[in-house]
Amino acid sequence: MSLYGVMRSSVSGMSAQSSKLGAVSDNIVNSATVGYKRVETEFRSITMSSGEGSYNSGAIEARTRYAISTAGNLDFTTSVTDLAIEGNGFFIVTDSDGTPFLTRAGRFVPDENGDLVNTAGFYLQGYDLENGTPTVVANQMTGMTTVNITDMRLATDPTTEGSMSGNLPAGVTANADKLPIPALPSTGVAGAEFDAKTSLVTYDNLGNEVTVDIYFTKLTDSTGTSTWEVSVFNQADATNGGFPYAMAGTTSLGTAYTNPLGTTTLTFDNTTGELTGTDSVSFNIPDGTAAVDLSFAGMTQLASDFNTVDPKMNGNPPQQVESIEIGNDGTLYAIYENGNREARYKIPLADVTSPDNLQPMGGEVYRTTSDSGDVMVGFAGEGGLGTMRSMAIEGSNVDLATELTNLVVAQRAFSANSKVFQTGSDLLTEVVNLSR
Repeated sequence: MSLYGVMRSSVSGMSAQSSKLGAVSDNIVNSATVGYKRVETEFRSITMSSGEGSYNSGAIEARTRYAISTAGNLDFTTSVTDLAIEGNGFFIVTDSDGTPFLTRAGRFVPDENGDLVNTAGFYLQGYDLENGTPTVVANQMTGMTTVNITDMRLATDPTTEGSMSGNLPAGVTANADKLPIPALPSTGVAGAEFDAKTSLVTYDNLGNEVTVDIYFTKLTDSTGTSTWEVSVFNQADATNGGFPYAMAGTTSLGTAYTNPLGTTTLTFDNTTGELTGTDSVSFNIPDGTAAVDLSFAGMTQLASDFNTVDPKMNGNPPQQVESIEIGNDGTLYAIYENGNREARYKIPLADVTSPDNLQPMGGEVYRTTSDSGDVMVGFAGEGGLGTMRSMAIEGSNVDLATELTNLVVAQRAFSANSKVFQTGSDLLTEVVNLSR
């Protein structure tokens, strides 16, 4: 009977408008929720076949769609660990069981263990760079670890290179022209003579400070060139501040000596005073794993006193992590007390072909579905993914004015459908009363 159809249609209308009212209510409640994506309710009519002279009223079906692909406005903060994405992509997070999800809610703070966790309790995932460049699995959210910003060890960099320029005095007598010829510093014996000396601080693998003594001795002086010996010793091995250094062997006469850490010969052009040929010395710091290369490029031999210009050595003692930085490409840097920056994590982004078809799971996280397409993992700024911005969060994409308007419209539509139901009920009552 058509009257029953009227009532069924109005009931479906009230049910559909109730769904819309629920969606609008949810949007309004979450208008200030970080990373929230508004719910949109769409209606689809359901028609019934009708014969001649009669009409069978249909119904309406409500379907919800999440505006996940629509970005919210960025709000800037003072926290480095607040993250937002400008463009496409999602952060990869896990729950306490390690199940991965996608989210745009980037308000992360360290928990009691230093792990970065957002407001909903999901842990930010990234690649640990301790073992070098990460291998990204492009179609799976695997191989990552929870980003931790407090479990950062003391860091030390051993000395591996240095440089020093300056001048060696051209007027000194060459060792070969002295009578008797004195012992060279490279022999390490007591009484070794030299023409110039300086010292530099280096660092071993553990960050211990190791001071090295560098001796310069003029070997020969000919018409065209002059040669100088450069010998490097560990200052801690010096006896009374000089030769001999701590015993490493004996001469034929039984005199204690030590081999230098490194030695080389520098050759100068006597016409220009410029260094020619070899311009560096290599030596090993005690307890160091790598050789140190000390460059003398720019050193001269002129008629002036010995001097050094701009001596430098890399390396540093153990340093505490003072702060962190997160770059636009997702690289998390540890900033040490001496200003050094060390890349510790690379935070990836993920995306799907149809973000609006992701499945919301609560807490502003999403899971992939057959309609959304498979996940694609990469780094910010690559492969169509957006860039990452530190000290910012993405707010809700809810517009309160629009939602309040939708609220009024849904309320009026619900009332109209209820009036249709009431009218159908009244007419049915009249039909029933015809038998009385």
